[in-house]
Amino acid sequence: MHTNSRLSINFFTRKCRRESENLIIYARITHDKSRAEFSLNRELSATLWDNNRKRGKGFSKYVQSLNKYLDQVFTQLHEAHRQLLEENKLITSSAIKARYLGVDEDGKTLLELITYHNTTMHTSLKKGTMKNYHITERNIITFLRDEYGVEDIKLKKLNYRFIVDFEQYLRKYKPATRTKCANNGAMKHMERLKKMSRLAVRLEWLEKDPFVNYKLRFEKTERQFLTERELKIIEETTFLQPSTQRIKDVFVFACYTGLSYIDVKELEEDHLVKGIDGNDWLYTKRTKTEEPLKIPLLPKAKEIIEKYKDQPNMLINGKLLPVHSNHMINRTLKDIAKVCGIHKNITFHVARHTFATAITLSNGVPIETVSKLLGHTKLSTTQIYARVVEKKVGEDMQNLINHYKSKEKEKGEAPKSYQD
Repeated sequence: MHTNSRLSINFFTRKCRRESENLIIYARITHDKSRAEFSLNRELSATLWDNNRKRGKGFSKYVQSLNKYLDQVFTQLHEAHRQLLEENKLITSSAIKARYLGVDEDGKTLLELITYHNTTMHTSLKKGTMKNYHITERNIITFLRDEYGVEDIKLKKLNYRFIVDFEQYLRKYKPATRTKCANNGAMKHMERLKKMSRLAVRLEWLEKDPFVNYKLRFEKTERQFLTERELKIIEETTFLQPSTQRIKDVFVFACYTGLSYIDVKELEEDHLVKGIDGNDWLYTKRTKTEEPLKIPLLPKAKEIIEKYKDQPNMLINGKLLPVHSNHMINRTLKDIAKVCGIHKNITFHVARHTFATAITLSNGVPIETVSKLLGHTKLSTTQIYARVVEKKVGEDMQNLINHYKSKEKEKGEAPKSYQD
């Protein structure tokens, strides 16, 4: 028996219930008058157990491995006791056992944290956002398995090295279904893990945020959009395949309204109303932010609605437009771009960028109005689009040049004379 202050740890055996000569090894923790026991899930022949030393006897590889394991358990139980003392927690044999087994509040695991997050946040986070968290969860599981050889890890073992290792894993790991993570993709996973680690701190499952010295490094990227010429080419191209034509029409509709995929998909008949100016408007809200949207319908968007409003399937489900799955749309848009000779990676979201740039900002619509039409909560978000519209930059600079030329011309004119 080993003692430490008021703590004692003892290993003992019990016979297996089944017909066997083997013994099952247990650990017994005694602190003051409290006692707790648990099985170590290790068996040993009765002839190889030294009841005085409380260890296996002999020099076989199994016995040597078992004795090393018992030494580790002994050390870790004392470490659990030390931690509880340091944290000024109520110390009992059960508390020491719980800390050792990782079932106390300070023994929460990373996957327990992720499960808690995903089951409590699903009501406040959008479906698409939750989908991204589940993808991050899968990456963490494969990382733990591939790099650490474990199924889970204690939260208290999360440190700066773990974070950096996970980032590097994301950069080099290549799933069978897609390419490796680019920088911003990896950073999004790190951002989600960081949010969950901060949740663990708030829940008091972690004493310190392991991300405190880690900095997310997003690279600035230009938003892909179509020029007016490219959009016109797509509009004027007719496709024989009905599904391709429908996808083209819905994409063009989004280019003239600025709506995201999910917002177009959710459009219903009652979202189409007469505005204060007597024209047709769309009154809806952004699914992502719940921001209300009031969008005047441009002629092209109205034309597409008129085209599909009397189709039987539209009348049945009450939707304004026939919207296929996002995956099918994005796959078909690549074919449409190829047919139209457009060398850009077109996805459905490119339509939203096109509305912000080629349709509105490039045609002199004030950025504040564009921000309202897009449902942005911050003007700075809309300003990203303004930075990439080279045509508008050129026009603004030309206006500035004309302004200075006008001033120079005024200076060069002779002063006028006045008579009383």
